[in-house]
Amino acid sequence: MDTVEEYGVKRSEITVIYRFSQPDAMPLVLPQSYNGTSRVVRIPTEPQTIGDHLRRRRLALKLLQREVAERLGVVEASIWSWEANTCELEIRYMPAIVVFLGYNPLPPPKGWAERLVQCRTLMGLTQEESAKRIGVDQGTLARWERGEREPTGAFAARAEKLLSTAEQAWPLSAVRTA
Repeated sequence: MDTVEEYGVKRSEITVIYRFSQPDAMPLVLPQSYNGTSRVVRIPTEPQTIGDHLRRRRLALKLLQREVAERLGVVEASIWSWEANTCELEIRYMPAIVVFLGYNPLPPPKGWAERLVQCRTLMGLTQEESAKRIGVDQGTLARWERGEREPTGAFAARAEKLLSTAEQAWPLSAVRTA
């Protein structure tokens, strides 16, 4: 039995050695029941989802889900759901999550369309809100985000202004630093 620290969280590690030959002494009889009160703490070593990133950061800071919920302005059940990857978070909470994590957890965008979506996400804007800021209708922005079209002229300048605002706060080309 040993105590191991991983990403700032201590946990027990038990090594069991099996012997397949007949012992010389009387065999040890172990109890047949287990009460199951011991819990395994899952620490994401390679976070894939926002929930994995949240859980890893929370455990590294030794915070309770309730404490993280207070910092992000959500209920504790939201943190539990996000960490368990049972539901997706609302886009409006993304700016607070990025601040809590201290880095951009999203993969680097590939191309104009993904860059638009990621900037909007990091700013916590819905497609409708983002379209209003650029001065286009939501359908046009949706086509840009799907990669069906690219903005031109004054619309391109407005879209670039929105992108540069987000990129100044959270560099999109930065590799995840988990």
